[in-house]
Amino acid sequence: MTRAPGLDLLRALAIAAVMLYHISSHGIPMPVFVEHGWMGVDLFFVLSGYLIGWQLLRAYAHGEAPHWRRFMLSRALRILPAYYAVLVLYVLLPSPEGGALQPLWKYLTFTLNFASDWRQGAAYSHAWSLCVEEHVYLLFPVAAWLLARRLNARRAIVLAVSLIGGGMLLRGWLWQAQVAPHLADDAGGAMRNFIGLIYNPTYARLDGLLMGVNLAACRAFRPAWWDALLGHGRALLAAGAITLAASTQIPLMSPTGAIVLFPLVALGCTMLLTGAISPATWIGRQTLPGVRTVAILAFSLYLIHKQIYAWLDTLLPDLGRQAPMLALVIYMAASLAAAALLYLAIERPGLRLRRQLTGH
Repeated sequence: MTRAPGLDLLRALAIAAVMLYHISSHGIPMPVFVEHGWMGVDLFFVLSGYLIGWQLLRAYAHGEAPHWRRFMLSRALRILPAYYAVLVLYVLLPSPEGGALQPLWKYLTFTLNFASDWRQGAAYSHAWSLCVEEHVYLLFPVAAWLLARRLNARRAIVLAVSLIGGGMLLRGWLWQAQVAPHLADDAGGAMRNFIGLIYNPTYARLDGLLMGVNLAACRAFRPAWWDALLGHGRALLAAGAITLAASTQIPLMSPTGAIVLFPLVALGCTMLLTGAISPATWIGRQTLPGVRTVAILAFSLYLIHKQIYAWLDTLLPDLGRQAPMLALVIYMAASLAAAALLYLAIERPGLRLRRQLTGH
């Protein structure tokens, strides 16, 4: 399978950002900018929206209907084997990461990102983002089918902008109703409501996926617009970087952050993505050493790294304080090794089966 260097680089950057963000809570001092590593998840959302959107919308652009069963089977074989394998590890080999698991049925049904109180147990909590993606995978085919006869780039943009705007209004209302009243005398309750009602739920985190889908819609339905965008790849890379840098000045836990930060970060990531796949930019043409490997392992890394961190905390409790650079190397290397095992034993066989059954 041909891989796009720019997409691989963004995958590698996204997983690196997430891993560094999480490692900062394990006693390893990190630069201040690492506190914004949560944006790596939003970059994954944009990537997923674009790739899945292109896979489905290009069929409509040619007057054909996508193969929905093949699409759903492809998504299931891509995600479920490794996801459930790591869940089994959490159940059989409990780690000190975040205490207990949430009720098991929430992981099995991908409803972890709704009404979960992470103070009661945050093990495998990062699976919330997979819940968002799974919900979109289920809803997007239905929405596309309902709109099929009238689907075009303009309507796709109007729909996405409406949903993003609605999400902003909803998050603003939730902040005022469920977070702001607790800020003065119940910081823990405010944080719980922010995470549980604004940060994690699917209804509040569609921005990145929708922008990625719209980018795919532009490519599918407006090839002239698409070519024009790619021709400005360098400018879009710069604009995306500036947008993300500016977004770091907005506190996540704030009314402004709740309302505008997610779409702003998604916009920056979308511009980065467009620039990264443009042949006008060097990252759209050149593969950096090691990037392809990290990109291939990105999903397994995302699933397993927090459990590895927690086990290492138990084995090497003072290493982060005594030798932070050595701790960083060990934690990252151990995560890569575990991800490679997970990929070779579970994820890659699932991908091979997917190719056999779906041709993709």
